[in-house]
Amino acid sequence: MADAPQSPGGRQERNPAQGLGRRMGSMPGGNRFWLILLVLLAVNYVIAGQASSGPSRLQVPYSFFRAQVVQGNVAEVTSTGDTIEGDFTRKTAPPKGMDGSPSTHFKTERPAFADDKLIDLLLAKKIIINAHPIDEGQPLWQTLVFGFGPTLLIVGLFVLLARRAQAAAGGGALGGFGRSRAKRYDAAQTKGQVDFDDVAGIDEAEDELVEVVDFLRNPERYTKLGASVPRGVLLSGPPGTGKTLLARAVAGEAGVPFFSLSASEFIEAIVGVGASRVRDLFSQAKAAAPAIIFIDELDAIGRARGGGATLGGHDEREQTLNQILTEMDGFTGSEGVIVIAATNRPDVLDHALLRPGRFDRRVTVNPPDQTGRKLILDVHTRDVPLADDVDLQAIAASTPGMVGADLRNLVNEAALTAARRGHERVQLADFTDSLEKIVLGAERRIVLSQAERERTAYHESGHALLGMLQPGADPVRKISIIPRGRALGVTFQSPENDRYGYSADYLRGRLIGSLGGRAAELLIYGDMTTGAESDLEQATRIARMMAGRWGMSEAVGPVSVLPGPNDEPTLFPGVAQPSERTRELVDGEARRILEECADAALVELREHREQLEALTRALLEHETLDEADAYRIAGIDRVPRATARA
Repeated sequence: MADAPQSPGGRQERNPAQGLGRRMGSMPGGNRFWLILLVLLAVNYVIAGQASSGPSRLQVPYSFFRAQVVQGNVAEVTSTGDTIEGDFTRKTAPPKGMDGSPSTHFKTERPAFADDKLIDLLLAKKIIINAHPIDEGQPLWQTLVFGFGPTLLIVGLFVLLARRAQAAAGGGALGGFGRSRAKRYDAAQTKGQVDFDDVAGIDEAEDELVEVVDFLRNPERYTKLGASVPRGVLLSGPPGTGKTLLARAVAGEAGVPFFSLSASEFIEAIVGVGASRVRDLFSQAKAAAPAIIFIDELDAIGRARGGGATLGGHDEREQTLNQILTEMDGFTGSEGVIVIAATNRPDVLDHALLRPGRFDRRVTVNPPDQTGRKLILDVHTRDVPLADDVDLQAIAASTPGMVGADLRNLVNEAALTAARRGHERVQLADFTDSLEKIVLGAERRIVLSQAERERTAYHESGHALLGMLQPGADPVRKISIIPRGRALGVTFQSPENDRYGYSADYLRGRLIGSLGGRAAELLIYGDMTTGAESDLEQATRIARMMAGRWGMSEAVGPVSVLPGPNDEPTLFPGVAQPSERTRELVDGEARRILEECADAALVELREHREQLEALTRALLEHETLDEADAYRIAGIDRVPRATARA
């Protein structure tokens, strides 16, 4: 393994942002600072003087002033010694030969030899007369305080804050802005925390990281064969599958310094700060090498570059990404430092990040299968007292599609339900009720009329009966006419085993089952209600995908017309968009598929009217039917569930 590089102090000198931080700390001793301070003081003094001088006044001769008094154009005068100031009753222009614009404010000087009985004239014209003592000027201390005080106060506060920020950041760039915010965990801190024993159900991803940890612990085993550890490991997968948990397990197992932060913590309003933080992070990691850096939500800064003007935050994000690319595989490299990153959107990442030499190893963390869900439930129930009737294998079988975060939430909800009911141990009923709450929604305490309860019972019985009759359909687990969430009733179906592909026959069976509630209302009442809104949305989505993406329509053919859920037009600039005629053809085929399935649902319910009525009567009586009761009442044999692998 390469020797650990020198202390970060050598690199800080080459950091422009950090250099600026030191210049800010030494500003009071610089010539430029004093020059700026003098200019600000001068501006402050001029502004303070203008503010205290009052409004500008028109300078007029004394004879002109007296004439305006005689004409009644003077409203008020104020005398300060021989200086007379006042206001005209209307805007008045200066006499000919004098500069100035019309104004209502004037100023004049009374000659010392004047003896014209001015006071009598002013009183006769009923002019307001004021008098002020002669201004001998304000004290020196007032001139200094009001003339220079505000500027000195602001500059003093600025210098104080700059010094305190620099001291708090240990001399970091821009008062600490450019320093990395990563949290460092050492072996002593991570001992007893999350480790690989806490990770279950995602064995393939775990194995990839176990190898990385083993390299850090026993590098000679690999280096003697010429092998080198991957510079970066990218964990990708849906939310909640355990990507961050894997990184925390690596921190607990590796026994080396572990730096953890979110990608969004690099970004700041000041352009260039993100790149400075990247440099600081890698400097710290290299100084502590061997070390691991974990960056969560990498897509926040790792999106593909280009595609628009670089303005503001976009430019800052690109600079940060460029610095990460350089640190991971630049001229200096990052020997002894492994970068682990997690993202939900690997498809939007810049291609330069994914090439060998940066993120050499890409690990997809998929949702667990049934066996994996059982192992995850084992982990999360280690500290939960379970009743004898709890079968974690059965719970794992009834939770297809759930990821680790979902299963942890299920266990927590079951424990809360058991505590609320006063149970000493968590029972199977607590798990099933919590699963219904999570999947179907919480019960709503609303009172339905008898007619609406009956219509809802027929609607849900239509769904359930067609789900039982369709070959290969997912088994019906529960039927209920208790309002939950936005629905007045629910029918819950889940597969026996995990499905990874869907045939056209299976999808048509799902469409027939989805349209079963609407068909039951048409059969019994001859009309339909808005209760089928969610069913129609789901059925329309499936039919459009069958025709426009999965090639299950002969009219459209094996052509993918509709974009995938994560496709973005900017990722495929050279791919032509489908024509309007092709899109209309997809819509027409989706409509045809839905109409055929709706007709099939109506025909099948008409043929099994007695079973529909039996299910409806049972629902009206009990409100909820579980799997065994539903199949028994419908008179349909239920194939026993196959024993799942342990």
